[in-house]
Amino acid sequence: MTNNGGTGIESGAATTKHEQILSAIEKLDVGSKISVRALAKSLGVSEGTAYKAIKDAEAAGIVSTRERIGTVRIEKRSRGTAIQLTFGEVAEMVEGQVHGGESGLDKALHKFVIGAMELDAMIRYIDEGSLLIVGNRESAHRCAMEQGAGVLVTGGFAPSDDMKKLADEQSLPIIVSRYDTFTVASMINRAMYDRLIKRKIMLVEDIVAMTKPAQVLKPSDTAADYHRLVALTGLFRFPVVDDRGRVAGMMTGKDAIDSSEEQPVERLMTRNPITVAPNIAVTSAAHTMASEGIDLLPVVDRHRKLLGVVSRKDVLDAMRYAGKQQETGQTFDDLMWDGFEQQSADEGTDTYEYRYTGRIMPQMSGPLGTVSEGVLAALMTEAARRFVRIVGKHDYVFESLTTYFIRPVQIDSDIVIVPRALEIGRMLSKLEVEVSDGRGLAAKAMLTMQTIDP
Repeated sequence: MTNNGGTGIESGAATTKHEQILSAIEKLDVGSKISVRALAKSLGVSEGTAYKAIKDAEAAGIVSTRERIGTVRIEKRSRGTAIQLTFGEVAEMVEGQVHGGESGLDKALHKFVIGAMELDAMIRYIDEGSLLIVGNRESAHRCAMEQGAGVLVTGGFAPSDDMKKLADEQSLPIIVSRYDTFTVASMINRAMYDRLIKRKIMLVEDIVAMTKPAQVLKPSDTAADYHRLVALTGLFRFPVVDDRGRVAGMMTGKDAIDSSEEQPVERLMTRNPITVAPNIAVTSAAHTMASEGIDLLPVVDRHRKLLGVVSRKDVLDAMRYAGKQQETGQTFDDLMWDGFEQQSADEGTDTYEYRYTGRIMPQMSGPLGTVSEGVLAALMTEAARRFVRIVGKHDYVFESLTTYFIRPVQIDSDIVIVPRALEIGRMLSKLEVEVSDGRGLAAKAMLTMQTIDP
């Protein structure tokens, strides 16, 4: 029967051996070692089944396999803390070798300190959870360990046996890299900066409460159950899930037309519906909704088990929220647009005209010393994006882009980008964008965008 109380998928659903193993792994204490053979024996499954489940758990971020340690249960980090690197990730990044403290590789570090000063001055900057980057200075290594910090030794110098022993006792790794201190610091700083950018990209899992049960139907439910759920919720689109919680279809108002109240949902539903994974960008989900004309998508895991649903309103609210957030790291598009200014709209004409002026920087050049075609296309796309936000007042996704490069644009040239609306509609917007420099028209683009309405 339909879960009219909104309790989600029935708790008595059967589970596979694979799901049982994953559940057992999740219940292990953080730091517990996991053996394929022991896990298979305790749960009465084959070693192959246990191995596959462990790999899925590793992909989900709840276990980790380290050299000389094996597979251990770890704390899954949320996206909010994803900017923090672990000592193990730093070791891989700098092609380092771990000489002690392997059990602490999954610990997160919150800052790194370059040991280019006297020891007394260095102590003020070292605290628990930091990483000291230093050369062959054993006194600094010991001081960092005693303060609860890991050590990254540059120049390829191996630590002493006493330091390896101390690292094991403190569960703090000593990592040795052949690179110099400046190169290592640059690598880590770039990785942290990249994670800042990734963190501001909103994913479906950021806007869907996976713990909040979705309103669903069973294949054995009837059209009458569907109509009762519509009356209860005011919605018209519901996932149909089997006994294992997997999405088997989608039931909509169109499917229920001309059906008798006794007909089972299994015969009416749309099979193989479009679904999304929790780790895709919200913009991608918006594009799917716009192109397919649907207002609700099931969110599923790799086994098509229902995790939740995302609606068109959820996506719109998320995109509007993301647009208001302060920048926490510049992408290439952000860097290219730096220095461009918007001129006031000309309200004395029938159509508003917005002009964006800026200069072509040397970093925008291609192999022949002129501006890259890809950069010009990106600049025209960004101008169109800003124009539609002002004039159309819509949320949208790009559908097509056709560019015409009339002649090369030299670096250090001052250019003017002018977007114009050919059609601003409720569902579709068409624009043309022109780029001119001191010699006249240089490039032109025709763009089509699909608007998204709640």
